[in-house]
Amino acid sequence: MSIQVKKVSKLYGKQKALDNLSFEISDAEVVGFLGPNGAGKSTMMKIITGFLPQSSGDVFVNGLNVMEHSLEIRKQIGYLPENNPLYLDLYVKEYLEYVAGIYKLGSKKKQRINEMIELTGLGLEQKKKIGALSKGYRQRVGLAQALIHDPKVLILDEPTTGLDPNQLIEVRKLIQTIGKEKTVMLSTHIMQEVEAICERVLIINKGQLVADQASNTIGSIKESYVLDLQFTSPVSKEQFQGIAGITHIQTLTNNRYQISAKADVREQIFQMAVSNQLILIEMKSQERNLESIFHELTQ
Repeated sequence: MSIQVKKVSKLYGKQKALDNLSFEISDAEVVGFLGPNGAGKSTMMKIITGFLPQSSGDVFVNGLNVMEHSLEIRKQIGYLPENNPLYLDLYVKEYLEYVAGIYKLGSKKKQRINEMIELTGLGLEQKKKIGALSKGYRQRVGLAQALIHDPKVLILDEPTTGLDPNQLIEVRKLIQTIGKEKTVMLSTHIMQEVEAICERVLIINKGQLVADQASNTIGSIKESYVLDLQFTSPVSKEQFQGIAGITHIQTLTNNRYQISAKADVREQIFQMAVSNQLILIEMKSQERNLESIFHELTQ
């Protein structure tokens, strides 16, 4: 396993940011790490990378305990934090030379810098100051510094925040390329990004793991049905509540309603409409995608 998290908790005073969290990520696996703001995503990533100690539990990267082998693990991890701290007064190539020096790449230094410039598409920007770059190119510089020492594991915290649609597509393609050879743990609020890039999804809420599922089976995480209905006249909640299995009723506009149920209740809704002399003019099932699953698990 590239990453093993075993019963990890993190306390800030009396506030519990992580609560007995456990999961594993295999070699060369691209995993989306999701959760609402304040769920503990960034805290967990900082613990994995050795920037923050956990209050209890154990974390292993490539078989090494983070608490016991912090320096060795940092050599094996590439980390792009959410705020992407860069030296804005340095030129792109100058900055990469500085990072390569920190990792003591020696004779490989020049080769790795050139490889990263090519991989991240920084060729035309390498002689510019980082402060003069667009947000998209700064993210590319951040990815280049995270990859320059050829790590086995890549931790990316909101790597596409603030990018325009074109920049987002470019950085997404870059991450897909990287993910063919390395273990990637990716935190993002963009659900389409996870569906496009990630093989597996981890969702946490209030510091606890609430879902661990392959991306292509995400719809089976939680069994529920959501229907959008429209009638020609108002329907009382009491009439809906007579149908077994309905868990939530939301009144919309123009005699429209959205219901959630534990089972397929379309037939019962037709029968309810007939028995109450109601005219049902629309009934549509909502597609269960990652966004709807995320909302169900974290609301």
